[in-house]
Order: sequence, then C-alpha cells, then structure tokens
Amino acid sequence: MPNLRSAAKRVRADRKLHQRNVQVRSELKTLVKQFEASLTARQAPQAQEALRKLTQRLDIAGQKGILPKNTVSRKIARLSRRLSRIAAAR
Repeated sequence: MPNLRSAAKRVRADRKLHQRNVQVRSELKTLVKQFEASLTARQAPQAQEALRKLTQRLDIAGQKGILPKNTVSRKIARLSRRLSRIAAAR
C-alpha cells in the first residue's frame, strides 16, 4: 500500500496503462493470427491487407512505448519477408 498521495496516483495510473497495454497486445496477437491464416490459405491480397493493418498497429504500439521500437521493426521485417515469399511462389 502506498504511503504518499503521489505514490497512490502512480499505482492508479500504472493500472490504467497496464490495461491499455494488455488490450493493445491482445489486438496485435489477433491481427498476427489473421495474417498467418491468410498466408496459410495462400491468399496474397488478404495477407497484404492484413499486413498493412498489422504494421500500422505495430508502429503505433512502438510510438506509444507499448513495445520497444526495435521489436516492432524486427516483427514487421519478418512478417514482410514471409509475405514476399508467398508472393514470389505464385
């Protein structure tokens, strides 16, 4: 239990930020699953659209500090590479 008013406020703020972080990470996982599903089905146009949405959300998460920027860059690069392999195989 915090002893100071400012410490109590930090606890409240941290709880709020934690909820937002969990929500955003959950959304990202859902978008990754959608992308992977379209890759598995070899649907390049749907995979491209899913990747576009996913990269937008990842960039926002990186800007807001929910995910580290290097992690975001790595994920986008790996997902893009997977899409390009599918597109090249067609």
